[in-house]
Amino acid sequence: MRLFLAINLAPAVRRALIEATGSLRAAAPSLGWVDESRMHLTLKFLGEQSEDRVPALSASLEQVAAGHRSFSMRIGDAGAFPNFRRARVVWIGVHRDPRLELLHHDVEVACEALGYELDGRAFRPHLTLARVKESAGEDEMRALARAVKRLDFQAESAVEAIALMRSNVDRAGARYSCLATAALRPN
Repeated sequence: MRLFLAINLAPAVRRALIEATGSLRAAAPSLGWVDESRMHLTLKFLGEQSEDRVPALSASLEQVAAGHRSFSMRIGDAGAFPNFRRARVVWIGVHRDPRLELLHHDVEVACEALGYELDGRAFRPHLTLARVKESAGEDEMRALARAVKRLDFQAESAVEAIALMRSNVDRAGARYSCLATAALRPN
């Protein structure tokens, strides 16, 4: 099964994000826009794993979560990786916060202790809004870049738990299910 660790957003924040980014979807309809129910902040992608890894991962997440208090993360500012001319992913950013950075670090260290490879890249917290398909033309991407410049969206979302998520990919796209959650300590 394909697994990842994430912070799931509150339904109201996901709904507000979908409503605020409607102009982006209209500017670039050929992109693979992420469904509201699948919006999350990925802390670590684990890839294909056997089911027997789930208990150890769950226990490790509990230990990490116990070392952190809940907090709020700020969401806003959009962009594309690597840029709009060669975009692969369109995202909305999560503002840098030492508490989020430390949580990510502790997740990485806990996963390394379980035998997972450390991610050597800098942590760039973001929510994926869309994946760019090859069919997206230059005009559509320019229109999207202009729409992003006009986007005015800021929100806060509570970070109260880490989730162990499973991704099932089929012809209809990805469907996520939560296998375990580990609650952070109340603030």
